[in-house]
Amino acid sequence: MRWLNILIAGFAAIAAAGCASLPERSAVPFKLVDTAEIDGLAGVRGWGDQQPTLEAFEASHLSSIRAKLRAKQARGESLETNILAISGGGENGAFGAGLLVGWSEKGDRPSFDLVTGVSAGALIAPFAFLGSAYDSQLTEIFTRYGGNDIYEANILEGVLGGNAVASSAPLKRLIDKFVTAAMVSEIAAACNSGRLLLVSTTNLDAERPVFWDVCNIARRGNRQAVELIRSILLASASIPGVFPPVRIKVVAGGKHYEELHVDGGPTRQVFLSPTGFRFGEIDKAVGRKLKRKLFIIRNGKIGPEFEETRDSLLAIGQRSLYTTLKYQALGDLTRIHATATADGIGFHLAAIPDDFRVALPQPFDSGYMGALYRVGYQLGREGQPWDTWSPGAGVAKSSGLTR
Repeated sequence: MRWLNILIAGFAAIAAAGCASLPERSAVPFKLVDTAEIDGLAGVRGWGDQQPTLEAFEASHLSSIRAKLRAKQARGESLETNILAISGGGENGAFGAGLLVGWSEKGDRPSFDLVTGVSAGALIAPFAFLGSAYDSQLTEIFTRYGGNDIYEANILEGVLGGNAVASSAPLKRLIDKFVTAAMVSEIAAACNSGRLLLVSTTNLDAERPVFWDVCNIARRGNRQAVELIRSILLASASIPGVFPPVRIKVVAGGKHYEELHVDGGPTRQVFLSPTGFRFGEIDKAVGRKLKRKLFIIRNGKIGPEFEETRDSLLAIGQRSLYTTLKYQALGDLTRIHATATADGIGFHLAAIPDDFRVALPQPFDSGYMGALYRVGYQLGREGQPWDTWSPGAGVAKSSGLTR
């Protein structure tokens, strides 16, 4: 990823430079971190590394899930539940967008009862949640726009002590264009039918993942809800050091503070549910055992990619960071596979084919994204993207270690 080159060079320059003046921020004190809430929108988020209480889930979602199951049973429909988890990946999100659109074209893409997203996956998640009616917008986002529509390089400010080497103002404008009040209203209606939409950010102060219940936000139906969803999506796609953190205003102990939120990737590359959450608890609450299928779109490659590395600080740093992120994603996938197996959930994983070799000349290059979108589309259209094995075994296979 060329962002890694830019970021590492920026960090090296910042270390030797003075600090620029940034707007003052009142951070949440440590003792109040667990009690901080969005003013006027309490209960719309939780820690991703902490098991949620069934009572909190029941208050927000269980009644609508029960109603959905009763209606499906009355119509004689299958009670099977479909889950979609979409990973981060920057410009590689074009793969996931193409796969979803191709899957729609094939004609058997299900309506997902739960959709989760991180980073680029968070940007895709609302469109995937609302179904094929939004495929044209997914196609537009990932094939029409390029780097100039997503970021403005601002390396000098970063070098002089700013908080990023690029501005995310263009990306914010795109999010504002597509995530409208009408779209949020449609999300709320879908949520009221017993479905869930979650996206992840990283709280930098707390060094913890935050899972945002977009359904609970959308149901509020006001301007604050629309703006918060836009901010969450921007934060989840804000690569630390590349894009500025997003300041989220909160209330704790009767006072106002600001949290710093960035890309969910540093804490989770992809997620199924908060830590410790068991789907069997939902089965007990609704009084029946549900059959579940999980589909994961990994906007990246699974197998190792050989690349001769130059013996220089920048090249070694870039290669090492890229490898770290890849294996973090692999660890997330392996844990999800273990959870799915324990809970009897059917596991299906799609990832960028290891033989995809189109060069990325610059971040969010439109030619690269167009080529990757077409690969995803073709796989989705042919119905052949899914593997059901453990991701760890997949790495061994692709590297020849299982021969």
